[in-house]
Amino acid sequence: MQTWRDGHTRATDAAESLRAALAALGVPDTAWSGMRPTVTYNGLPYVHLGMLPADVVEQMAEAVRAAVRTSAR
Repeated sequence: MQTWRDGHTRATDAAESLRAALAALGVPDTAWSGMRPTVTYNGLPYVHLGMLPADVVEQMAEAVRAAVRTSAR
């Protein structure tokens, strides 16, 4: 049971991190309201993103590309 709880904590933290990043991009919470932490029966943490609008995914991709360009310097 503790393994599952630890996995849920990790999944929740990851989901919250992504929500904060999307909010920083100016993405309204209605665009990612389907995002939820989930855990497999053996405790592996995942974040289910649900359906995201294409423009939000494009913003996410651009932010990742910008981060990669910055870290490559």
